[in-house]
Amino acid sequence: MKTLVQFGAGNIGRSFVGRIFAEHGWRVVFIDLDRELIDRLNACGQYRVVVKDSGQPDEIVTVEGVRGIDARDQAPVAAALADADLAATAVGKNALPSLAPVLARGLLARRQLHGDRPLDLVLAENVRNGGAIVRQALRRELPSDYPLNKLAGLVETSIGKMVPLMTREALAVDPLWLFAEPYNTLILDRRGFRGQPPTMPELKMVDNIAAYVDRKLFIHNLGHAAAAYLGFCQAGEGGLLWQYLDNPAVLEDTRRVMQQAAAGVAAEYPNEFSTAQLHSHIEDLLRRFRNRALGDTAFRVGLDLRRKLGRHDRIVGAMLLNRRHGLPYKAIAHVLLAALRFRAGDENGSLFPADAEFIARDLPLGLNYVLTAVCGLSPDHLADRESIDTIFYLQNVFDRSKE
Repeated sequence: MKTLVQFGAGNIGRSFVGRIFAEHGWRVVFIDLDRELIDRLNACGQYRVVVKDSGQPDEIVTVEGVRGIDARDQAPVAAALADADLAATAVGKNALPSLAPVLARGLLARRQLHGDRPLDLVLAENVRNGGAIVRQALRRELPSDYPLNKLAGLVETSIGKMVPLMTREALAVDPLWLFAEPYNTLILDRRGFRGQPPTMPELKMVDNIAAYVDRKLFIHNLGHAAAAYLGFCQAGEGGLLWQYLDNPAVLEDTRRVMQQAAAGVAAEYPNEFSTAQLHSHIEDLLRRFRNRALGDTAFRVGLDLRRKLGRHDRIVGAMLLNRRHGLPYKAIAHVLLAALRFRAGDENGSLFPADAEFIARDLPLGLNYVLTAVCGLSPDHLADRESIDTIFYLQNVFDRSKE
């Protein structure tokens, strides 16, 4: 049996990446800092993924042949990497560099055991230039003469899987199970591999991964956020995303935002996507966003405002992409203003802690502060200045409409 070492045993690690490989007969070794979760995986050797789709009975998938290692136990983690057939991460951009010490230890042990047998690391992170981030961190940990580019494949991905937050009530039934949508396609950078890429129906190899990462960020992620933020502004504390999108006005506004962003993506990557292809992709996404059985919440989709308002993230990034190509972006700018009014809470009604801090500390300093300090727009840069002026104009129009 082949072995996958999976860093991160959370939603994407277990419901998506780990599940795909386990279902094709691979052993999966999960690495995570959650000791209780690791202990449960080792005690059970399996977990369940409940696939939920509107109008269909739940499909329960039992993922078997798994075990876990506490991420703090670096010796067994390095030993697992030394013998692995493939490794993957699903830990988030900010945590990626922290993996470098144990990854380097595993690569060195692997070379001692197997010579120049490369190890490919699938970065299931939706991170632009994720390979460069990991490569830079590894170079600081490895000897200067280690042939990193030859022996370590850093495979970027585009992750489109939607997995809701598990409620306390659901976890009381089974602390290990996860709910997920049926979509199960993992898009990978073919050029990132140094060994032989695995072949499975769920894996889609592409040569221009940047195009697919940007499609995910500027259409899928932006559309998701638009539904949450615009829906909250129109309907208030709705709770579930499909409830917002049942409102025809919210649905049409969200579609308009996604189509506007799609024009920028098509202009940026004319050899990858046509406008017709992207519009078909949008309709499929809107159908998936309205999956009632999944029960995805506006809270989960909209949380972490400061990050999602960043210059290179879904809203401002899409605005600047369209501005660079001379395309309209007012619908996208409306999403930014709606984000500033977003107050959806979790199952207890509580705000995401970082959002509570953002609302209390940053918002009182005014729109100009948010646009410059949080969104990273510079009044000294012409394109940024025009974007700032557009947002202020839209804000003034909104304020006058409320008078």
